Amino acid sequence: MSVPVSVEPSPEQPPRRRGLQTLRTQAAAVPRAWLPGAVGYACLLIGLVDIASAVFPKLRHTKVHTFAGQLPGGTTTLAAAGTLMVGLLLVLLAHALRRRKRRAWRVVCVLLPVGAALHILRWHQIGPAVVSLVLFAVMLVHRREFYAKADPRTRWRAAVNLVVMGTISVLLGLLIVSTRTKYEIGHPGLFERLEHVGYGLFGFEGPLGYTSARMSELVAYLLGGLGLITAFTTAYLALRPEKPKPELTAEDEDKVRGLLDRHGERDSLGYFALRRDKSVLFSPSGKAAISYRVVSGVMLASGDPVGDVEAWPGAIKVFMTEAREHAWVPAVMGCSEVGGEVWTREAGLDALELGDEAIVDTSTFSLSGRAMRNVRQMVKRIERNGYSCQVRKVADLTHEEKYRIADAAARWRGTDTERGFSMALGRFGDPLDDDCVVVTAHKAPEEGEDGDDLKAVLHFVPWGPDGISLELMRRDRAADPGLNELLIVAALQAVPAMGIRRVSLNFAMFRSALARGERIGAGPVLRAWRGLLVFLSRWFQIESLYKFNAKFQPEWEPRFLVFPNTRDLPRIGFAAMQAEAFITLGMPRFGRKPQREGLMPAPRPEVTEAA
Repeated sequence: MSVPVSVEPSPEQPPRRRGLQTLRTQAAAVPRAWLPGAVGYACLLIGLVDIASAVFPKLRHTKVHTFAGQLPGGTTTLAAAGTLMVGLLLVLLAHALRRRKRRAWRVVCVLLPVGAALHILRWHQIGPAVVSLVLFAVMLVHRREFYAKADPRTRWRAAVNLVVMGTISVLLGLLIVSTRTKYEIGHPGLFERLEHVGYGLFGFEGPLGYTSARMSELVAYLLGGLGLITAFTTAYLALRPEKPKPELTAEDEDKVRGLLDRHGERDSLGYFALRRDKSVLFSPSGKAAISYRVVSGVMLASGDPVGDVEAWPGAIKVFMTEAREHAWVPAVMGCSEVGGEVWTREAGLDALELGDEAIVDTSTFSLSGRAMRNVRQMVKRIERNGYSCQVRKVADLTHEEKYRIADAAARWRGTDTERGFSMALGRFGDPLDDDCVVVTAHKAPEEGEDGDDLKAVLHFVPWGPDGISLELMRRDRAADPGLNELLIVAALQAVPAMGIRRVSLNFAMFRSALARGERIGAGPVLRAWRGLLVFLSRWFQIESLYKFNAKFQPEWEPRFLVFPNTRDLPRIGFAAMQAEAFITLGMPRFGRKPQREGLMPAPRPEVTEAA
């Protein structure tokens, strides 16, 4: 499907002249992809060499030290400490420079001339400072290349910095004292050296003694510089104004719900734009929106834009502008074929087929026939074991039932973190989600046994006026096998009475590769790719989800990953694993977090007031 995009010519300029001016403006605005990386790696190299020249005294008589003489810093006591501090800061800021961060550019533009000035004042030589000043000039000339805004901030970064920089400072301090053993008085052990480093980081004299006053002073300055850098960076991260993490505000949620009411039938993943740990951007007309989350420098959207297809290009332009301003890598997970075409055309991105979504038409679904024999037998067997199902709208549940289902689903989760991002809502029982459908399986406890009769749950979110999309599937691990099949069959048979014709089941990643790889005549490359997917299925539900979905004879709708460049795929994949909570990074958790937190969210204030 093509989306027409028309641009009205301006009456103030002739079309040809205006076109040339537009091309020149675009050419001037195109960033040089290689420049920030080159500057960042140059700063990293300078920083590493400066650190090495300050820590290892023997480098003074090597070619490395000769090369270090052409870089910022010096070899005297104060100059060595300054070299170490400048080197650490340059190493810390190198990655931010590669990401075009404006604040990192400002700090480095201060460090380079300061280092050069100290070098000139000490040795009265202009040559060694030329390298720093040339790099400084390059950064000034190309200052527009470093335009990116800061990422969302959190106080945890100060704690992480304290731990990481503290560890680095201790290790570098041990190297400093361990490479100057010929100046030591006596034969101190590792504990005495660690104690000396600890005192030195705080600016106090340690237990070690040196035969040279100059060497004692040098070690003290170096250790003090390490402690100062650790304290300075930690204090900066702790005291700077905190920028809240992106979240879906109540106003934005109302606007997205309005778009879903008008255009929600287009995409089965549209309702997941209402996850409250996502942010949302709207097109200039307000007729389309894109929900996203920033993870490890990747601006990750999911599904197609919500709203009118004609307004998608405007929303995509806003999305790409936001990504460019922060130097985030733009990516989209799970968009449809139409969405992939619009993204690739409007944003100049590339697309890769991720897998297929299983969609069942309830008007034609039946358990009869040879193809459904296994499902039919499994459902009958599980029913004979005493299981029954209930299919209801969430609005029909009492608060106690909502809490009971949410609590059970959290207990059955098996992980401390609620997984999901692109195809999960991350909550249950919110008053604004009353149109969702919940399917529960029950079995009365046997005589003499205590326990709940609730054994499994499915949760579906709305997909337009006549569809639902599966977002949660949980069951008691002690329940009989085949319970999930019973739940899905019960849902497919009951929801037509609710006016629901389309049911979206699980997403099968790389389904086409698995299906084609097992056919007769599949080539060696395809068979090898399928073998790798089967191997990875030991840890990830790849093959099992495909085979489970295939039991219900669904229609397969392909879903795509949209990305800028092939080299960005590992980074995007890592960010996607974090967003889906397959990989969790953060501070260790002290005490167990209540598992049901996140499934039964506190209602928004306006909902409570209305109630």
